[in-house]
Amino acid sequence: MFERHGATTVPSGQQETIITYQLDDRVLVDRFTESSMRHFAESVLRALGANDEEARINADGVVTASLWWHPGQGQGFEKLFRYARRMRNGGIRPDASMRWVREGVATALLDAGKGLGYVAARRAMDRAIEMAGAAGVAMVAVRHSNHFGIAGYHARRAAEAGLIGIAMTNAGAEMAPWGSARPVLGTNPWGIAVPRGDGRDPIILDMALTQSGKGMMRWLQRAGLAMPDHWALTPDGARTTDPQAAMDGPMLPIGDYKGYGLSLVTDILTGVLTGSLFGGQVFQDDLDYDVAHTMIAVSTDAFMPRARFEERLEALIAEVLTAPPIDPDRRVQLPGEAEQRRARRRLQRGVPVDRKTVAGLRELAADLGVAFSLRPVQDAG
Repeated sequence: MFERHGATTVPSGQQETIITYQLDDRVLVDRFTESSMRHFAESVLRALGANDEEARINADGVVTASLWWHPGQGQGFEKLFRYARRMRNGGIRPDASMRWVREGVATALLDAGKGLGYVAARRAMDRAIEMAGAAGVAMVAVRHSNHFGIAGYHARRAAEAGLIGIAMTNAGAEMAPWGSARPVLGTNPWGIAVPRGDGRDPIILDMALTQSGKGMMRWLQRAGLAMPDHWALTPDGARTTDPQAAMDGPMLPIGDYKGYGLSLVTDILTGVLTGSLFGGQVFQDDLDYDVAHTMIAVSTDAFMPRARFEERLEALIAEVLTAPPIDPDRRVQLPGEAEQRRARRRLQRGVPVDRKTVAGLRELAADLGVAFSLRPVQDAG
């Protein structure tokens, strides 16, 4: 079901096993047309009470995640189940009344009113883009929000407008402070997008601050596969390759203590700074996640002419991409390049959705009284 790739040399000279998980479509997933996925997601969200704008934005988010990422990463169509549960129990308020509570020359604070996180983050980034057009740099934060999806999605919004975008959020406690096994901090993901000229794809760095996530651990558990021993610890702090043994333990940070430090600072720039929950409190109450986000937009024009920035950026990119690869068959890539290439391929060949998710979506559609309109790619006219 998965393909395992061999070892490569890391800078220290030690050997580290690099594992790439590839989908076996015959066993794990079905593939659907992107347009039918977008239509279905919007229909489900509207049936749950979302207005047209909310349904369109949120559907675009989960479809983008499905285009970019492995289904086991848990950010694609499987998120519709969480939306259904929480829009029904009041944890997410459809058609929420969001309001600006603080506004400066280059800063603003949005109260999301427990609305959809994708929508709150979109409004915040759009305001940051607008402000940065005049001020050069702008920072807009959001309080009292919900899960905002993939950070790179929001950062890319700025890059599409010709600005550098930075998006971050706090999240539920899954990471322990370095030296402990008690989860206190979240995966607290970052997205950073840098525009390129001549219609090239932007650079998009999209990363959680843990080595992996519980979604991929569950995926490997279902597949009967071991995980790398640097992903997570057992509840008593032991390393393990057994996903089940670590399911109730802490996720390990990227870069060891450095990732822990980044997660702590992210929680300060989001939860603490905005007045939302932080640390072990955020994401715990299904009726009130109280998540916080921070969006930053930077106009390169504030520092040098756009053409000059693009010239210098391409010079750096050329230097990076011409660095000789350790494995001749695995060339050096830019952040986000694999995801954007994967998205284009899936637009042509169909978007994978885990079959267990598909079965659940059929039930959800019947429960909501909406048509199950996902179209297998072979049926696309």
